[in-house]
Amino acid sequence: MATLEKIRNRAGVLVTVVIGLALFAFILGDILGSGPSLFTNRQFEIAEIAGKSISFERFQQKVDQLTEIYMLNTGETALDTETHEMIMEEAWQLLLREIIMEEEYGRLGLDVSPEELFDMIQGANIHPIVRQLFTDPSTGTFDRSAVIRFLQTMDQDPTGQQRAYWLYIEREIARERAMTKYNNLLGKGLYVTSLQAEHAWKENNKSVDFEFIVQRYNTVHDSLVDVTPADVRRYYRQNRNEFRQTASRDLEYVAFDIAPSEEDNMLALEWIEDMEDEFAEVEEVRQFINLNSDIPYDPRNHSYEDLPENIADFLFSAEPGETYGPYFEDNTYKIARLVEINFVPDSVRARHILIQPGPELEHMQARNRADSLLEAARRGEDFGIMAMQYSDDMGTRFDGGNLGWFEEGMMVREFNDAAFSAGRGEIFMVETQFGFHIVQVTDRARETKKVRYATLAREVTPSSATYQRIFTRASQFAGRYDTYEKFVEGAEEEGLSIRMANNVLIGDRELPGLEQARELIRWAYDARENAISPIMEIDDRFIIAALTRVRQEGYQSLEEVSDEIESILVRERKGEIIVSNLNEKIAEAGNLDDLARNLNTQVEQAQNIRFTSFSVPGAGIEPRLIATAVNTEPGVISLPVTGENGVYVLKVTSVDMPEDPDLEPVRRNLSNSKRARVNFDAFEALKEQANVKDNRHQFF
Repeated sequence: MATLEKIRNRAGVLVTVVIGLALFAFILGDILGSGPSLFTNRQFEIAEIAGKSISFERFQQKVDQLTEIYMLNTGETALDTETHEMIMEEAWQLLLREIIMEEEYGRLGLDVSPEELFDMIQGANIHPIVRQLFTDPSTGTFDRSAVIRFLQTMDQDPTGQQRAYWLYIEREIARERAMTKYNNLLGKGLYVTSLQAEHAWKENNKSVDFEFIVQRYNTVHDSLVDVTPADVRRYYRQNRNEFRQTASRDLEYVAFDIAPSEEDNMLALEWIEDMEDEFAEVEEVRQFINLNSDIPYDPRNHSYEDLPENIADFLFSAEPGETYGPYFEDNTYKIARLVEINFVPDSVRARHILIQPGPELEHMQARNRADSLLEAARRGEDFGIMAMQYSDDMGTRFDGGNLGWFEEGMMVREFNDAAFSAGRGEIFMVETQFGFHIVQVTDRARETKKVRYATLAREVTPSSATYQRIFTRASQFAGRYDTYEKFVEGAEEEGLSIRMANNVLIGDRELPGLEQARELIRWAYDARENAISPIMEIDDRFIIAALTRVRQEGYQSLEEVSDEIESILVRERKGEIIVSNLNEKIAEAGNLDDLARNLNTQVEQAQNIRFTSFSVPGAGIEPRLIATAVNTEPGVISLPVTGENGVYVLKVTSVDMPEDPDLEPVRRNLSNSKRARVNFDAFEALKEQANVKDNRHQFF
């Protein structure tokens, strides 16, 4: 669960306006405002849960809320694709729980009252989240007055972030308490009897040794078994639930890699060779790199261990201004130039007070306030108290502004450079993109030799001519081989490997070999079987796919499963023949050895077999054989047991079971196990009843 303590705002405070989402909301508002003649509400329904229509707008609000909380916690101002997808999935799960559980709570009359919430925040039973947030890290003591001060001052935050975050915390506390009450209600209804405990103990502790013989199904010739179409239809009707299926698709695709040509490689090498002399002589290295290189200037100091092996020795033995290269690395031609040699610590520890300009505090006013706090700190005023009173960094405010230890490069450049160049105990002010920081360096690690270097880089990338040439080849393939049969023939003729992606679900985002395949998956669910896709650019490749199999939600057809059913029935009929033969032989034989000789087979041995065993040596995965063995009296030849791989006859030779078991620990463990599953199992049952219709694939 998110907590304020995690808000280590190394890079600053949240940028609250996500332009793309705001623009989409603006356009969406215009569309919706145009009247029902344009679109129906169902077109903006992202889901239906327990009969309730969930709009895209409601889901997006949940995503936006979690995105804001995540960015506030981490200090990030932009999300990569993977993180965004993770947040969307979390928003979906929270939405499911809110709607499904709220209905269940209402049915049961279960609630969290305002008085109860107050008690968990300010009263006698402080919730662990609140206790963690407002515990003094230096003393380990919970500070109730800090809670009250925060609640009294949070509305003074002009950005509204403090209030929004606190409301999120309160909702999480209330949701967690309601879920705890619900789980406790269910848990109290769970009971493990002595008989259940005894059975569980036997399953884990009783072991048997036994002898067995097996007659494999392949000992009966197929010609002796007759399975008619009527038999197949009857089995299908009687066992239809065995053939339920989820909607899925099978795809085959070919890929045209958008890779640089040899000509592109030579152009990159020629460019960097032409720039070599200028790079070696230029004085404004940072500006030169940022204007010309494919890798931006890195202002950090690097230790020997941080450097790539191929340049570490050079940089630590060279003089400033000397260069190394060109060399080829990571599909890029590079030249390294030593810029500086410095002696700096590996890390520093600091604390800060952040003053942020905003709607109610102009830039100059913020600077004046920061100047005043800087003077007060230098006069000896308590830095920690001032941080708690004035800092706009909610992640460190309650910890006296403490940032802890951080290595070079973890903070924004201006903050980083100032902190690593300051002495122990020095107090200074630095301005960054997030505002004015009053900083005190409280400790420094041991100083070591480090270097700053610049890299002039030219990546070998496909030129526009190369791109167009590859696209033309893909276009010709798509135009020439426009049916599935031609698709397969064309791939063989042009030497292209056909890659397969089977059982693709409607919400999948990746395919084997393709990470960003959402567009292709959406096409597959709109296309007909054996259709050929248009050209799609995915992961630096042009992709052309064939939709080879369409499975709809529901039941597999009789035609699809008839071969499988026939195999099942053939095995059953062979088993009946083998059982009949074995029964006759068992009556004639005096023991298992005689029976084995009559059947021209041998007796197998199995030792230390428990009910929980996975397989039997010499037999394989045979749950019926295991169950029969642990429940058969010693010395008795069993009746034939129809298994997965054949029909078995066994005799238990010994039983090992400790006497006088202590069943109380067994009962306790079973009870704990059942209670541990209450949350998951109960919610899954309620979700199944809610008949969830998930339409997210239509929007994302």
